Formats: sequence, structure tokens, C-alpha cells
Amino acid sequence: MPVQKIKRGYRKTRYILYKETLVDYKEHFWSFLGSFVGIGILAYIQSMHFSGNDAVYLIGSFGASSVLVYGIIQSPFSQPRNLVGGHLVSAFIGVTVHKLAPDIIWIAAPLAVSLAIILMQVTKTLHPPGGATALIAIIGSDKIKSLGYMYVLSPVLIGVLILFITALIFNNMTSSRVYPNHSTYHKHYHKIRKRLVKK
Repeated sequence: MPVQKIKRGYRKTRYILYKETLVDYKEHFWSFLGSFVGIGILAYIQSMHFSGNDAVYLIGSFGASSVLVYGIIQSPFSQPRNLVGGHLVSAFIGVTVHKLAPDIIWIAAPLAVSLAIILMQVTKTLHPPGGATALIAIIGSDKIKSLGYMYVLSPVLIGVLILFITALIFNNMTSSRVYPNHSTYHKHYHKIRKRLVKK
């Protein structure tokens, strides 16, 4: 390998590491505020409808989604198609597998997660927290399991839409943050923005 290529690779690596370790207080502020409000709304709904530790609206995978949609907004996994589609696909798979093998956890748990991954890949909706959404349908509380396919709509769809709407608001508060960030979303977003400015 020529020395020139090695030097170029070294400079790129240094730049990436430098960017990753930069402390951007504005970025951190909006990440904090967006996730605080998004999860806060879900926690409030939870406290209004359910008592004790019976967490139904506040499923663990929403915490992982918050890291993506508020903290790494440029990631392909953070985009709306992945956020919404990934959770819905995974929730559907989780409930289906639970119905087929309700008492065989050593088959149901890995099967639900593995099928969720494959279906997310096939539908181009890969969202890592989706694996947890599928798993929660298998190992969640009796309240979660008793929901059946309603689990897909509530808490999953409702929760995901709350996170998404909150992300749309807080991730677009400054010019340095644009969400959705995928090129196709980017184009549509700027077209709509121009129309609104002209009006």
C-alpha cells in the first residue's frame, strides 16, 4: 500500500475521532430536552393509566430508541421509516411468536428476536431497539402478554408516534439539526420549508 494512502487514511481516522470526541453543548442540550420530553410524556401516560410497577406504555425499547432519535439523528436507524416500521414489525412478530409458543421461552425468545431482525431487514426498517420490542412481547408482564395484538397499537404505535413527533419538534429547533436526515426526507423537508417561508 503506498505511503500516500496510509497517510490519507490516518488523517481521516484522526478527523473522525476528533469529531466524535468534540463536546457540543448545544447538541447535548437538544438531545437531553427532546428525550426528556418524549420519555416524560410516555411516563406521564403510564402514571395516569397504570399503577405500581406494571409498566405498559413505558417499555424498555423506547429508551434505546430515544438514544437514536434524539442523540444520533443522522443515523439511518433513526429515520422515521426505521423508527416506526421497525417497532411495528417487531411487535407483530413478538406477539405472533408468543401465541404460537407461549410456554417455551427458550424457543420463543430467540425466535422472536431473530425473525424480527430478518423482517426488518426485508422491509428496510432496521431499528436496533426493535429486537427488544419483540422480546418484551415474550418476556413482558402478564399485562403486556394479555394485550395480544393490541400491543402493536398500544403501547408500541402510540409510544413510537409520541417519540417521533417530539423528535420532529426538538430536532428541528436549530439550523444545525435537521430531522428526518435521510436524503429523500431532506429534500421534502426543504421543499415544504421553502413553501412555508414564501407564504
